[in-house]
Amino acid sequence: MLDLGMLNSKIDAFPGLNLTQVINLLPLFFLSTIRVGAFMLSSPFFGMQGVPLQLRVVISFILGLAVVSFIGLPSEELLNDLNFIFIVMVEIAVGLTAGLIVTIWFSSVALAGEKMATSCGLGYAAQIDPLAGGQTPVVSQTLNLFLIVLFITLDGHLLMLRVFFESFSILPIGSLPPPLVLIGAGIKAAGSMFVAASLIMLPVVGIILMINVSAGIMTRSAPQLNLFSFVFPVTILGFFIILYFSTGTMALAFSDLIFSAIEALEDLMMSINDG
Repeated sequence: MLDLGMLNSKIDAFPGLNLTQVINLLPLFFLSTIRVGAFMLSSPFFGMQGVPLQLRVVISFILGLAVVSFIGLPSEELLNDLNFIFIVMVEIAVGLTAGLIVTIWFSSVALAGEKMATSCGLGYAAQIDPLAGGQTPVVSQTLNLFLIVLFITLDGHLLMLRVFFESFSILPIGSLPPPLVLIGAGIKAAGSMFVAASLIMLPVVGIILMINVSAGIMTRSAPQLNLFSFVFPVTILGFFIILYFSTGTMALAFSDLIFSAIEALEDLMMSINDG
C-alpha cells in the first residue's frame, strides 16, 4: 500500500517551485521586464517594424531573465505599494527614453539621405518604408540598411544592451530618475542629430552643387543643351559615382555615429547617477 506521507515528503524534497511561489514571482518578473520591453520598442534594430512582434516578445523575455540574474528580483514591497502604477510608468519612461536617444542619433542618416536625394533630383524616388511607416526616399532607405549592417557587424547591439543593463545598477527598480535629465537628454540628442546629418551630407551635397553650377554655366553658354535631357542625367549619374567612391569614408562616419549614439546612452546613465 502506498504511503501518502512518504510521497508528499518526496514531492517537497524535489527542487523547484510550487504553484504558489510561481504566482508570487510572476508580478516581480513582470516588473523587471517593463524597462527592457520599453527599450525594445523604441531602440533601433530591435524596435523596427520589420521585426515580428512575437520575436520582440521572446527577446524581451530572455533579456528579462538576464536582468533578473544580474540584479535579482525586486522587493515584494513594491507590489503592495500604492504607487505601483507610478513605478510602472517610470520604468516605461526610462526604457523609452534610452531607446529613443539611440534612435534619434540613427535618424540623422535618414535625414542626410533625404537631403542628398533632394539635391540630386531623386526626391521623387520614394516608396513606402515599413520601418518608418511612411514614404521615404530610396537613398535614405539604402543608407539606413547600410547603417544597420554596420551596427550589427560592429556588435553595436551588444554594446548598447550592456550600457542599458547598467541602468538597473544606477537606477534600481522603484527609484525615481530626475525628469529634467530625461528631457534634456532627448533635446541634446535631437540637436546632435542635425549636426551629424549635416556632417554626413555636406561633402556629397557640396560636390553636387559644383556639378549643378558647372551644368548651369554650360547651359547658359550653350542654350541648346536642355535642362531635363542633359543636366538631370549628369547630376544623378554624378551622385551615384560619388556614393560609390565615398563608401569607405561613409562607413567610417557611420561607425563613429554608432559609437557616438552609445556614448550618448552612457552619458544619460551617468547623468541619472549624478542627478
